[in-house]
Amino acid sequence: MTIELLLLLLRLASGALLGCVLAIIFWVLWRDYQSVAAAPQRRRRVYGALVALRDLDGQYLATGERHPLLALTSLGRAPTNTIRIEDAFASGEHALVVMRDGQWWLEDRNSRNGTTLNDLPVTEPVILTQGDIIGIGQLKFRIELEP
Repeated sequence: MTIELLLLLLRLASGALLGCVLAIIFWVLWRDYQSVAAAPQRRRRVYGALVALRDLDGQYLATGERHPLLALTSLGRAPTNTIRIEDAFASGEHALVVMRDGQWWLEDRNSRNGTTLNDLPVTEPVILTQGDIIGIGQLKFRIELEP
């Protein structure tokens, strides 16, 4: 074996070793990036859902549209709301569903057409329970809470 061949093999081995080190560094950085990127999603814990309903001959049927229920969920026409409602009778900032002291509350945000809970107008914050029907404009939502 000549010295030139030995030097060539050493260069190839060092290049392969450098490539492996760079791949390991990239893999560690990628794993770290993934864990940091997933952290905000873990903080946005979903506590249940608001299920959109349609009134059909006095009975409410689910449309298949589900919206995740967060600890602070705002409803209205404005794009800044957690759940954006496409209804001409909904205000920009229409209602708020909030978790306080382990209980769910519904608040009307001084909307023009009001908010209803089980077909009764909401004039002050009220406690929500599993299966309650929230009315905003012409839309209805059933609350499904996590056990």
